[in-house]
Amino acid sequence: MTSPDGVSDELSERRGRHAELTELVEQANWRYHVLDSPTVSDAQYDAWMRELRAIEDEFPELRTPDSPTQKIGAPISTDFAAVSHLQRMESLDNAFNAADLVAWQVRAEGLVEAEPGPYLCELKIDGLAIALVYEKGRLVRAATRGDGSTGEDVTPNVRTVRGVPDRLTGDDFPDLVEVRGEVFLPVAGFEKLNEQIMDAGRPAFANPRNAAAGSLRQKDPRITARRPLQMIVHGVGKWQGAAPPKTQSEMYDRLRSFGLPVSDLYRVVHGLIEVQAFVDYYNEHRHDPAYEIDGVVVKVDRIDVQRQLGSTSKFPRWAIAFKYPPEEVNTKLRDIHVGVGRTGRVTPYAVMEPVVVAGSTVERATLHNASEVVRKGVLIGDTIVLRKAGDVIPEIVGPVIDLRDGTERAFVMPTHCPECGTELAYEREGDADLRCPNTRFCLAQLRERIFFAAGRKAFDIEGLGYVAATALTQPLPPHDVNPPVRTEADLFDLTMDRLLPIRSIVRDQDTGQPKTDRETGEQKEVSFFATKAGAPSKNAEKMLEQLAKAKIQPLWRVLVALSIRHVGPPTAQALADEFRSLDAIANATEEELAAVDGIGAGVAAAIIDWFAVDWHRDIVTRWKAAGVRMEDEPPADRGPQTLEGLTFVVTGTLAAYTRDEAAAAITTRGGKVTASVSKKTSFLIAGENAGSKHDKATKLGVPILEEAAFQTLLTEGPEAVSPPAEPAEEADGPEAVSPPAEPAEEADGPEAVSPPAEPAADSPTGLTEE
Repeated sequence: MTSPDGVSDELSERRGRHAELTELVEQANWRYHVLDSPTVSDAQYDAWMRELRAIEDEFPELRTPDSPTQKIGAPISTDFAAVSHLQRMESLDNAFNAADLVAWQVRAEGLVEAEPGPYLCELKIDGLAIALVYEKGRLVRAATRGDGSTGEDVTPNVRTVRGVPDRLTGDDFPDLVEVRGEVFLPVAGFEKLNEQIMDAGRPAFANPRNAAAGSLRQKDPRITARRPLQMIVHGVGKWQGAAPPKTQSEMYDRLRSFGLPVSDLYRVVHGLIEVQAFVDYYNEHRHDPAYEIDGVVVKVDRIDVQRQLGSTSKFPRWAIAFKYPPEEVNTKLRDIHVGVGRTGRVTPYAVMEPVVVAGSTVERATLHNASEVVRKGVLIGDTIVLRKAGDVIPEIVGPVIDLRDGTERAFVMPTHCPECGTELAYEREGDADLRCPNTRFCLAQLRERIFFAAGRKAFDIEGLGYVAATALTQPLPPHDVNPPVRTEADLFDLTMDRLLPIRSIVRDQDTGQPKTDRETGEQKEVSFFATKAGAPSKNAEKMLEQLAKAKIQPLWRVLVALSIRHVGPPTAQALADEFRSLDAIANATEEELAAVDGIGAGVAAAIIDWFAVDWHRDIVTRWKAAGVRMEDEPPADRGPQTLEGLTFVVTGTLAAYTRDEAAAAITTRGGKVTASVSKKTSFLIAGENAGSKHDKATKLGVPILEEAAFQTLLTEGPEAVSPPAEPAEEADGPEAVSPPAEPAEEADGPEAVSPPAEPAADSPTGLTEE
């Protein structure tokens, strides 16, 4: 018997059974290998697999590569493939005071015939935005927000998140629905997780949001499953197949009835007075919820009015985020120490009594240079005001002068390097920063350079963090013999035999001095690369494995890892694209280097100076001998080169991209990314706090694209965008209230106008340079 489409009834029946068994087996695999909570016996699982194989033996066309019978091992990893959202995930405009809320309401009133209210007020969770797609009630995909149009497929990991149903409940859910929400770590779960991580000797997460993002993007979902992640749904994208609710609040009721996690901490109100009351209440009680919040989201409740209001190129007009100001707290300034960075810059930093600010414990904050200490007017022993700039970077605002009792003392900048004893000096007249000129032999600089070379912007060597870099670069006890790594040249010559004898001196976090055993008086030591039994540790094995993989990194990463002054990722990529090999760069003249877009005379001179040093050239020679790739392959076909011939500068903070990801999106389409704005720049891509590059682009008439326009450029090409019009008087956002960041003196590319990254959690000082 054959069906109308030519398929036998028997095959059709067996195909249905095959699909049913496949789902049963995959669910069983998931619960067993990832969730550690099996729901079927081994015998039942084996019976399903036998039946699957029998069907495939009878009908070989069903034996596809994605059949459970063809998969090796358990489904425990994800490659984070790029996927398109069914509807674009928009960001929200911001309000910072009552006047901003009034302006938002007035704009809305001018676009609709009736009063836009009532309004729904809900807490703005400081988490990771996620879109879930359910088809016929079954979860088929979960993706990160990404660029709003395209995100990363994290479905296996999201399946492990508590409260996220694999199947919707009830019988009135739509055939297709894309729901949006935030994945987060509750504060209590975050604190417990950090305790576990620190007990295991690993660095703690900086804050709950970072912990949530890191947990969700694990390549092994079993790790994600062990983290106490939760999710709250707060919106809907695509809705197809059932009558949608008429209000946002009714939508929440429906979503809750489907078994989706919806917050109870929202309220429907009828005017801005009630909106402001809700905002004010949670500003005073922002730590009452079980999770971190950074504001309140206000939405027009009626969905028909939402549709009338529509969206700008960037934001929905029917919603706005009221952002709370950074928290400020008082604490005691215990002392001011100095740290030495990879380029020799000596930076004062504050050591404070630990205090919780914006949800995380802070005990260190950079003071940049001696002049900054004087400018802020802080004395050692002061009670100081501390805040987190943008709820991220710890910043000392100033002293509480009225609390001084006369015991305070001024900070005195040291005259010699605290680690190698070399006299400090300014590199050039007029410099703000003192430096240690002992570049070759200062162990502090070497440690920082090794840590930097292993970082994500360079070789990206997992397992070579700050603790490992310290262990590799400090003299070996007990007789202070030479460290295992005396220069970057030694990095790729490391072997297990060289790692196992390494024992690190345990040092006090505040003073940096060696700790001693109370009974014996001897210095405390710890073995970093060997177990107590003397066998190789997992740290050692992972580091050597990652070092081997690092040898095939692209040329631009090698350039960054060399720590050439002013050569960060954008400059390195421009050089690699132009010269294709390290030898060609080393042999280029200053004029040839300066001719590369975005390089200029200053960077060219720094490159020439670097290669003029014999021990620098030795690094290159030995890395090459160890098998590090020193040239790029000819560019392969990377798809349509829609941006070929165009030059870009990326600056500020983008919501959907890191600056490296934005640069990669441009270069894969044939465009060039440079570090500085000039008349040759085709477009400036400007995120929040764009700073001086935005000003220069405006002065030179360079077209400036905000993130939404950047997305259009990537998807539709340069002809789809045009220079933005002058901002309307009603425009508002963080750039309207934040001064542009001062460019770092020696930072390269976008780093010059963005705050430094969160300090490395396992750094003894808690601070990193540049």
